[in-house]
Amino acid sequence: MNLRFLRPLFNRPGSWASVYLDTSRVGANADHEVELRWRALRATLAGQGADAATLAALDEAVRNRPTEPGRHGLALFARAGEVALVEPLPAPPPTDEAHVGALPHAMPLLAQRGGEVPHVRVLADRTGADLTGLTVDGTPRQRTVHGGESFPLTKVQAGGWSHRRYQQAAEVSWERNAGDVAAAAADLAESVGAEVIVVGGDVRAAQLFRERLPVRWRDRTVRTDAGSRHAGADNTALDDVTVQAIAEVADRHDREVVDRFRAQAVDGTAPTGLAEVVAGLQRGQVDTVLLVNDTSSTDTLWIGPDNPTHVAADEQTLRALGVHDPQRVRADAALLRAIAGTDAELVLVGPGEVPLAHGVGAVLRYADASTA
Repeated sequence: MNLRFLRPLFNRPGSWASVYLDTSRVGANADHEVELRWRALRATLAGQGADAATLAALDEAVRNRPTEPGRHGLALFARAGEVALVEPLPAPPPTDEAHVGALPHAMPLLAQRGGEVPHVRVLADRTGADLTGLTVDGTPRQRTVHGGESFPLTKVQAGGWSHRRYQQAAEVSWERNAGDVAAAAADLAESVGAEVIVVGGDVRAAQLFRERLPVRWRDRTVRTDAGSRHAGADNTALDDVTVQAIAEVADRHDREVVDRFRAQAVDGTAPTGLAEVVAGLQRGQVDTVLLVNDTSSTDTLWIGPDNPTHVAADEQTLRALGVHDPQRVRADAALLRAIAGTDAELVLVGPGEVPLAHGVGAVLRYADASTA
């Protein structure tokens, strides 16, 4: 899981308000229930010392958010009278939460969000396609491709000597339009660093699209007959196929990281336990942190205000590094800040899934004499 999208939060020191709110709209009194839940969280923030300007900014963000039916949630992060990040949640948070602290409390967001796999979704027909790309940090990019051929697009039953000519002309039009879509999709896939392309819509158009993709993308393409470009079409089935394809790629990445951790554990270079992982993050050695999301944990770490590698198990270590005002924070928040700030990645694992001391371990980019 890439945490680059969290850098703007972790790069700004101060008193952060973090909110996880169930915004589900189910039943006649749904709006009133959301308002009551928000009031309770607002009171919690005020009790923890959130300033009036930040509370007012959160009021506006919650109450002016467009409503939609169904079960969902919202994560919000604010400081100094400004809401820095609003993230919709695909399901309600396990529990409504509100925290004020020196760092944002982002772990519940990551637990629900999961790993963002950069990908491209193609909804094709014989005239062109709608393309949606997602970057590694979750930024969407959209394009509409209009194929260069507009006639003929339908195989008509002309009869006589012209019948075969019309049939062949339609096939040529489809193929050329599919080539235009494939070129645009490959370009978008390159720009977002896609790991999978999902194509749906018209069956023949999807087939021709895949055939005209550059070879390097064909093996990364998942084709389905779900979806349609027709106005008002229900593309839920295509959404489901896309989610499944992304989940399979994410699961494969996680298994590869776990295998690398086990291999490094055999030769004694895999840090495990809070102290060893923190030492690796201090030196910028960590490639990926493996972490059990223990919501009951009371572990803390010390951090400096500016440098994400200024993280330690005790205050004295940071003072020896020249940090004049170390702060004690939640261990998971300090780890996420160091991970994001050192271009490392995060894999959340289940309890007992991997042998980790105190629920944390790491895969290293390199090992040296200090590692042991």
